[in-house]
Amino acid sequence: MTYCVGLLLEQGLVMASDSRTNAGVDNISSYSKMHMFQPAPDRLFVLLAAGNLATTRELVDRIGRDLDQAVNNRPSPYQQAPVATLLSVGYLFEAATYIGQLNLAIQNEHGPALRKVGASAEAIFILGGQIDGEPPGLFLIYPQGNAIAATPETCYLQIGESKFGKAELDRFAHPGLSLNDGARLCLVSLEGTARANLSVAPPFEVALYARDQLGLSHRLKLDSDSPELQALTQSWENGQRQAFEALPRFAWEHKGPDTQPAL
Repeated sequence: MTYCVGLLLEQGLVMASDSRTNAGVDNISSYSKMHMFQPAPDRLFVLLAAGNLATTRELVDRIGRDLDQAVNNRPSPYQQAPVATLLSVGYLFEAATYIGQLNLAIQNEHGPALRKVGASAEAIFILGGQIDGEPPGLFLIYPQGNAIAATPETCYLQIGESKFGKAELDRFAHPGLSLNDGARLCLVSLEGTARANLSVAPPFEVALYARDQLGLSHRLKLDSDSPELQALTQSWENGQRQAFEALPRFAWEHKGPDTQPAL
């Protein structure tokens, strides 16, 4: 399994993911689930992936192939030149639709064989980015091919093991966050999820995109022994411990240790 999260902020986008994949407890590996595409200077796309690893890898390869065909007119025995690519779309929702169609086509191709052995071909994605002349956007692309967009009221999207890191996002995520605070919040959400679920683990990848820059501001990869990640985790734990110790006392605690409860 995996965990990925994206934030749509007034300043831009924050995208974050873990790197653990597994096919059982004896088959655990690390793969990057964050993929960046910049087919032209006027557009940037960051794609986060969860689900069947073979499906996600083939989808990334098909995106690359479609871009290659569009630019070089290189024939492929598997597909004619695509009608849409990340180079030709004019809106981010069109990019989400294109990726959703690719996702569905791959699942339809391999799904029957996988279902025979009890496996699923499903994959789910978060797409963030910007096309010049349009605002930044963030979309969750479902295995069925359709997509929903993040909004100011719901400024974050999650895929994978989302429940463990949701509380922090619900409490602190809002469009006015700075990109740096958004990155810290995503890392707190990732670290909490990894602590609660063994199918999520570092390295953690985080990408920051500043509005209208059409290029990543920062991209970092933090291993479990990274000083930055350890410092953030320790600071967060200390802060939570202090908050817990400062919680209001029960009424009976103010009466002193020798006070007996009334019968």
